[in-house]
Order: sequence, then C-alpha cells, then structure tokens
Amino acid sequence: MRKPDGKIVLLGDMNVGKTSLLQRYMERRFPDTVSTVGGAFYLKQWRSFNISIWDTAGREQFHGLGSLYCRGAAAIILTYDVNHPQSLFELEDRFLGLTETANNDCLFAIVGNKVDLTMERDTEGGEKEGPASGKVGSCVSTKVPKQVQPEDAVALYRKILKYKMLDEREMPAAEQMCFETSAKTGHNVDLLFETLFDLVVPMITRQRAEESDQIVDIASCKTPKQTRSGCCA
Repeated sequence: MRKPDGKIVLLGDMNVGKTSLLQRYMERRFPDTVSTVGGAFYLKQWRSFNISIWDTAGREQFHGLGSLYCRGAAAIILTYDVNHPQSLFELEDRFLGLTETANNDCLFAIVGNKVDLTMERDTEGGEKEGPASGKVGSCVSTKVPKQVQPEDAVALYRKILKYKMLDEREMPAAEQMCFETSAKTGHNVDLLFETLFDLVVPMITRQRAEESDQIVDIASCKTPKQTRSGCCA
C-alpha cells in the first residue's frame, strides 16, 4: 500500500460522534457504533494524493495514544457535541496538548456535531375531539436550544492560534474552520472533510518541493582521488 501523503486526525471526548462523522463521509451511512478502541483510519484519495484520516478514542484510558496519532498531522479535527458544553471545554483542557506532535503549520478545524438534535421538530398539540366539536389537532413547531453556540467555537479557534503562536492573518479564517455538523443527516459532513482536503493539498505540495530541494545527487559528485599511504607515496 502506498504511503499516505498527508494525515488528518479526529480528536474529542467520547460520544461526540467522531466515528460516526468519519463513517458518514467514507461509507455514506450512519452506523450504530461502539466506542473506538485505540484508533482506526481510512485512506482517502483526493486528486492525486492519498490522505489518511485517523479516528481516535475519546476514553480516558486511551488518552495517551492521541499524541502518537497526531505525530506529523497536517490537520486536526477537534470535535464536540453542541448539546454538551463540557465536550467543548474538554478540547482545550485535555486534547489540545496532544497536538504538540503535529506539524508546525498544522490546520485546526473546530466541529460541533449532533446539530440534528437541535433542529426544528413538529409535534402534535391541541385536543382532538369528535366531528361535532369542529376542533382538530394542530402541529406546533418546537426547537431544542443548542447548548454551545458557533461563536464559542470561533473563540476557541482563535485561542488555539495564539496557543500555537500562529499568525491569524496567515491561517484560514475562523469562520472557514468552524463547522456544525450532523453525522446522522449528513449536514455539512462533506463540506468539513473536503474543505480540509483542499487546504491540506497545497501543504503536501510545498513539503514535497522542500524535500526535493534538499536531495543531493550523489552521481554528480566527483569522487576524490585516492593516494597511496606510506613513506614513499
């Protein structure tokens, strides 16, 4: 199997839907999954490049493996549940430190998953009575409020850039790198991954160019003449 040209890693607490996001994109389905043990990955061909996408475990006992999977990563997807503010806090408190092994110019995406649980739902209201009363049931639209707002994710993104000492003017805008998704409905899932692919490809191309500049052509180097050792040389 060909070595991947770049790596993207998903980090986040357990039950935020990392595995579901990845399987929704790669397998076009919403699975009934169990928690990831250790890590798992898919290989995605994007244009002429192979990009590996790593899913990591959010459980505390596997926490230390995160830095191993992040080693050399070109992009990291920090995932939280829009219905649980603690999961956003955990990104900064537990998971950001694991990204020290990623590339120096690593990209960060902040992803709030499970927005399907906050979308409008139609519920039946009113009383249903007999024909004589003339009253019929009515549908009332209700919405479950989100516990984490988009501006909270934007604030975290900017805080990460400062933590990493990255110039905000040279990095993608926060509005471009903060997403709200639903692995269940597929909302914004393609947009998330394909935005990152398009941003990672120029990084891979630049890295290849830098590596080729450092290659020394041994065949073009002249071999120094050898002299015989000894007093009569």
